[in-house]
Amino acid sequence: MANLLDLQQRAAQGEKLAVLTCYDASFARLLADAALDIILVGDSLGMVIQGQRSTLPVTLDDMAYHTRAVARGAPDTFIIADLPFGSYQASPEQAFNAASVLMAAGAHCVKLEGGAVMATSVAFLSQRGIPVCGHLGLLPQSVNALGGYKVQGKTDSAAQQLISDAQLLTASGAAMIVLEAIPAPLAKQLTSTINIPTIGIGAGVDCNGQVLVLHDMLGMGKPPRFSHNFLQDSNSLQAAVAAYINAVKTSTFPSEQHSFK
Repeated sequence: MANLLDLQQRAAQGEKLAVLTCYDASFARLLADAALDIILVGDSLGMVIQGQRSTLPVTLDDMAYHTRAVARGAPDTFIIADLPFGSYQASPEQAFNAASVLMAAGAHCVKLEGGAVMATSVAFLSQRGIPVCGHLGLLPQSVNALGGYKVQGKTDSAAQQLISDAQLLTASGAAMIVLEAIPAPLAKQLTSTINIPTIGIGAGVDCNGQVLVLHDMLGMGKPPRFSHNFLQDSNSLQAAVAAYINAVKTSTFPSEQHSFK
């Protein structure tokens, strides 16, 4: 199994990291067999599994349940699990308690949303042996405050704030950072200013890796603009996953049509 240092070193050497969300043992086994670099047990399960309108109703118990299922299906794949809304924002201690639950369930790293306001919690967790993946740009857990699912970092001040947040999270011990729905040039600039991997989703091709929601990658429902249906040109789920991994590794995905200017 690739560990965190392996993944960071591979990204530093120019290899793109391929990431997909997953929520159950069967798909986890399929992704592991395809040699996917990282599985993200995302709180997106609220929308694609539970049928919720957002990620906000997802509970820590939900996340632990699905993390355990994924860990059983892919015991040798690096797993990141989302800390759900309300489980970590109150204090570093609350974040540690929630992260401990997900690590015990089989995660190797936890992901939380937010910039400077989360720096103390990132440091608190990382200093206590819990790797943390940050999440900047569009923050699904803050959708009500953001006024919807909108591209972030479009003004000069907003772009500078994202760069500052990324640098602060890095200095606080973050292991990697997801960048969601930000202009591709900004993601490229931000990636060049920090020494940990950036994982893009709607953030252009110059991030160190890419992540998509599994169901979007398979063309289910109404995928966002930054996604692509890899199943439409494949004859099996396995072939679709392989095509996605290859497209990420060769930097043919995302293309300009999947990116924001």
